[in-house]
Amino acid sequence: MVNNGSALGRNGVHDWLLLRASAIVIALYVIYLLAFIITSEITYQNWQAFFAFYPTKVFTLLTLLAVLVHVWIGIWQVLTDYIKPLALRLLLQLVTVLMLLVYLLFGTLVVWSV
Repeated sequence: MVNNGSALGRNGVHDWLLLRASAIVIALYVIYLLAFIITSEITYQNWQAFFAFYPTKVFTLLTLLAVLVHVWIGIWQVLTDYIKPLALRLLLQLVTVLMLLVYLLFGTLVVWSV
């Protein structure tokens, strides 16, 4: 078995399951939003009430986490396949993680400020 310094103990089956689970969460959220759009009159008040609804906030935050997991695994795979120098790959992974954490922070602030 070959050890990859940037793998950080990752497992292909684990990544596969996380990708499928995150894709399911994202798909369910899209269906949830479409159901609201189709069944409701879209006004500012309705849209604000929809996102002020606690279950919508939780589902939105869960979907944000799913998107970030999906992005991280995809970026990790691309960087692992195409960036061969370990130091550069680790630097790019660090930059990616920092960006995803910023997205999580601001996304959480936006969702819970409604």
